[in-house]
Amino acid sequence: MKKLLLLLMMGIFGLSCSQQTPEVLKKSFSKEALAQKLENEEGKTVTIQQILDQHKGKILVIDFWAGWCRDCLNALPKARELEEHNKNIDFVFLSLDRTREGFDRSMEKFDMKDKENYWFASGWKNDFTNYVDLNWIPRYMVIDQKSAIAKYYAITPDDPEIQSTIDQLLK
Repeated sequence: MKKLLLLLMMGIFGLSCSQQTPEVLKKSFSKEALAQKLENEEGKTVTIQQILDQHKGKILVIDFWAGWCRDCLNALPKARELEEHNKNIDFVFLSLDRTREGFDRSMEKFDMKDKENYWFASGWKNDFTNYVDLNWIPRYMVIDQKSAIAKYYAITPDDPEIQSTIDQLLK
């Protein structure tokens, strides 16, 4: 009986802690989401709009991650494979580390210094993460050459829809 109760509790807990696909898969960003501020590696404040403007005309993959996130760390090898397979695509890493020190430590520890990294100093809940329905990490988005959302929701870097979206955008 105890085993059955434990299994039931684990199942309920597991269901409540898993990613839920958003009901609406958005194709563009709100003004508020675009105005969201982050910090780059040097501590300079930038907005989502500025990041997108830097990559306009290119396909961009956004990777939400954190150094404390076991799922994110387990996904890093596959994320690197995706990046290696798509050298003509831009990749941006948006960190949800809890502190600036944690962000800096994670970039160093997980060999992310050669990547384009930004940190949400405002924390997990902000105008951008709320708008994109971020409820778990890792999470991946593909942005097209005009800064529109081409792939709104992927939870693993080896989700075949990421590559097929990139391939479609390259045609």
